Amino acid sequence: MRLIDVREYPEYAAEHIEGSELVPLGKLTVTCEAWDRSQPLKLVCRSGRRATQAKQLLGAKGFLSVEILDGGIEAWKHSGRSILTAQHKPWAMERQVRVVAGSLVLLFVLLGSLVWKYFFAAAGLVGVGLIFAGVSNTCMMASVLGRMPWNQPKKITA
Repeated sequence: MRLIDVREYPEYAAEHIEGSELVPLGKLTVTCEAWDRSQPLKLVCRSGRRATQAKQLLGAKGFLSVEILDGGIEAWKHSGRSILTAQHKPWAMERQVRVVAGSLVLLFVLLGSLVWKYFFAAAGLVGVGLIFAGVSNTCMMASVLGRMPWNQPKKITA
């Protein structure tokens, strides 16, 4: 059975199951085109949500045998099974978002104080974005940061 990890690279680099293949959910549609649709697949993510989305996507593409690792990598760890980590891994996405958001607020406050008062509004927009991210549990800044070169693997195994 082929074990496919559908999380993003920073998550995979931080911890993954030995033998799993990284195919982020956002790249699954294109990557799966070359796969044998009759080969059994087991999907894993952090807790199961993205794996469920991936299962629906693969089912629509004609894959016959797709399972989800119950509870994701969190359940795998809590059951005492081993995980691997990459030697060179990027910062966690939440940490990257905090650094960028804080830097933007500081920059806009300084620009508002020294250059043009309307830069204060940009600092407020960063705050609005953080509130939206908290309420909706989605973060546009994380989506953008996830596409940056330092958050991409050298090679995706698939």
